[in-house]
Amino acid sequence: MLRRRMLIMLGIVLLVVLVLGGYKAFSVYRQIQQFTAPKPPVAVAVATATERAWQSRLPAVGSLKALQGVNLSLEVAGTVRSIQFDSGQQVKAGQPLLQLDSDVETALLGTAQADLGLAQVDYGRGAQLVDSRAISRGEFDRLNAVLLKNKATVAQLKASLAKKNIVAPFSGTIGIRRVDVGDYLASGTVIATLQDLSSLYVDFYVAEQVIPQVHLDQPVRVTVAAWPGQTFEGRISALNPKVEDSTRNILIRATLANPQGKLLPGMFANLQIVLPQPRTEVVVPESAVAYTLYGNSLYVIGEKHEADGKPSTDAQGKPVLIAERRFVDTGERRDGVVIISKGLKAGEQVVTGGQLKLTNGASVSVNPDQTQPNH
Repeated sequence: MLRRRMLIMLGIVLLVVLVLGGYKAFSVYRQIQQFTAPKPPVAVAVATATERAWQSRLPAVGSLKALQGVNLSLEVAGTVRSIQFDSGQQVKAGQPLLQLDSDVETALLGTAQADLGLAQVDYGRGAQLVDSRAISRGEFDRLNAVLLKNKATVAQLKASLAKKNIVAPFSGTIGIRRVDVGDYLASGTVIATLQDLSSLYVDFYVAEQVIPQVHLDQPVRVTVAAWPGQTFEGRISALNPKVEDSTRNILIRATLANPQGKLLPGMFANLQIVLPQPRTEVVVPESAVAYTLYGNSLYVIGEKHEADGKPSTDAQGKPVLIAERRFVDTGERRDGVVIISKGLKAGEQVVTGGQLKLTNGASVSVNPDQTQPNH
């Protein structure tokens, strides 16, 4: 009886061990199946590498300057009698802007003109008397000298009087005035700035190595932070005949129109000097390229092939696509695209989104990148 019970207990234990072993074996089998089962394709966005005519450009930075620009200042001291302009006003060349008190100079000019009139009368009489020898030649020369002196005095006082009246030296936009009526101003005091904004200069430097690529009348494209996305066209108008000793750069000046007055002197400008002879280049979106210390790379979409060289197909009979990591040489970047000078051909598809989920040879399902414009 005891023996029978022991056999039953051993049978039960054995059955439990078999059940547990079978469950464990089934779990291991399922895990193996999960690891060996093909992974689902990774969804990625793609774009096609295209060829386009590429106009090379030299980048530079510079500052805008007015075609004509001055700080209006006084040559002589005096008290402001009247101001004949408003801040920000458009003025014409020769337009009066400011009048200083000139009562003293006016009175002195009147006295000098009276003396000049008397000297002219004396000179006229002397000219008649010297011919008849009623006066000596020396006396006549003295009368002539007095006449010339009085003429010079009148001219000097008229020049001093003219300096009391400030006029616009050229047409342009006058700035904010810095003086008021009644102010006593010393010589050299700036009353306002005057800028001709019809056209502007942009001065910038380039390295001496690129001098052969730069010439007069070459087009340049200018952008400023105040007007993002807008490009202003200009042309090179002057090249400095000397390279700077300290930087080995050469100063270049370009001229650009400013009909709407959007650009102002002193603005920081980014420039692109347009080089001649455009060439055909293969370009891809910038988002397709990964930049690392070990080189620049991208993922290229291709078909998977079996060992015998035949294309692999899925359950629906469609080709299986894989992502191949490829190292490439990149060039100039502009407008969201980058030149691929080596390692890629036009027409190949590159991954522009989803690269972080990829490994070399991973299966992918592709979707066009809707964020990329049609080039």
